Amino acid sequence: MQQTRALAFVLVAPALLFLAATLGWPLVQAVQLSLQDVRVIGAPGAFVGLDNYSRVLSNPSFWNAAWLSVVWVVANAVLQTVLALAVALVLNEKFPGVRVARTWVILTWIVPTVVVVVIWRWLFSTSGGMINPLLIQAGIVERPVGFFATPWTAMATLVFINSWRWFPFIALMMLAGLTRIPDDLYEAARIDGANAWQRFKRITWPLLAPTLGVLAVIGTLLSFNVFDIIWLLTSGGPAGGSRTLPVLIYETAFKGYRLSEAATVSVLATLLLMAFAVVATRALDRGDDR
Repeated sequence: MQQTRALAFVLVAPALLFLAATLGWPLVQAVQLSLQDVRVIGAPGAFVGLDNYSRVLSNPSFWNAAWLSVVWVVANAVLQTVLALAVALVLNEKFPGVRVARTWVILTWIVPTVVVVVIWRWLFSTSGGMINPLLIQAGIVERPVGFFATPWTAMATLVFINSWRWFPFIALMMLAGLTRIPDDLYEAARIDGANAWQRFKRITWPLLAPTLGVLAVIGTLLSFNVFDIIWLLTSGGPAGGSRTLPVLIYETAFKGYRLSEAATVSVLATLLLMAFAVVATRALDRGDDR
């Protein structure tokens, strides 16, 4: 037993060393920087202890960005899960061209971020875009809507664009989970007279739940750290309505020239994500033990 554990440790040791070098060391550097007073890269800084943490935690901008990050993560999780589950259920059926559809659905995920931003900025534009004319012709609105004009509409639009980009990846992961469910279970349920909703409720959802749990953890961590789409489309505006923690870190470091304060925010965000990961992982482990 001890030899097996020793062998297992030897096999995972290279990966652990790689993670320590690529993740652990930068985190140590960030913690060290957060305890100093450094304004720009390369400048010397004096040790200030926990002053940066006191300043950040007493700053309303930090708590507003933290709240917007929570809204951002939850909204993306809900929308991406709904879209991905619907697409995965369709792609799990047998119909002509299903293999082509499974290949093409991933295209929105592999498109570069800059291309995604340019396309959607044009589509949502109030002058020359396609979305507003369609809404007006359908009678939904009377005048062009400024999708990035107010904090609420800007955040909602960003959530939609980010979910549009990422849901194909989640859909493929769900599809992999669906393909592992034996067809015999569905056939037996049909023989017993179960309809589509009953089959989904009694078979698909319970057996897919472990996959959804893992995707929820991974999706939360990825969504929380999204910076590029938000910055390229709104730069955290309007009026700070889309300034999540990653945007706040960037602004503090490279626009406010307060590098140590930005490192402090990043350390706090890392601790928050680590706490979520630990709680979520334990919850998943308890679910597997049932």
